[in-house]
Amino acid sequence: MDIVVDLRKNSKNFGRYFATKLSDSNKCQLFIPKGFGHGFLTLTDEAVMAYKVDNVYSPDHYHTILWDDKDLNISWPIEKKKVILSDNDSNGVDFKDAVYF
Repeated sequence: MDIVVDLRKNSKNFGRYFATKLSDSNKCQLFIPKGFGHGFLTLTDEAVMAYKVDNVYSPDHYHTILWDDKDLNISWPIEKKKVILSDNDSNGVDFKDAVYF
């Protein structure tokens, strides 16, 4: 499951999200333009995630919003106690404190 959040502060959709399921059976891809945040949840025991970016990785430009932020109110299809997070994802910030475009 992929989530895209509009981080463009002058957008009429600022703070809103879009969710979609990508799978080997539906063969869908997702393009996420600049100004949007991206998160994902694997819905199976094993998954391969591949993505392309438009520039080299820059740790100074990498920011994380908490996956369960109360203002975004994303409807994740999993119980909170079953979520497994990386250290980086566990230490994200609230949406209100995020970096916007």
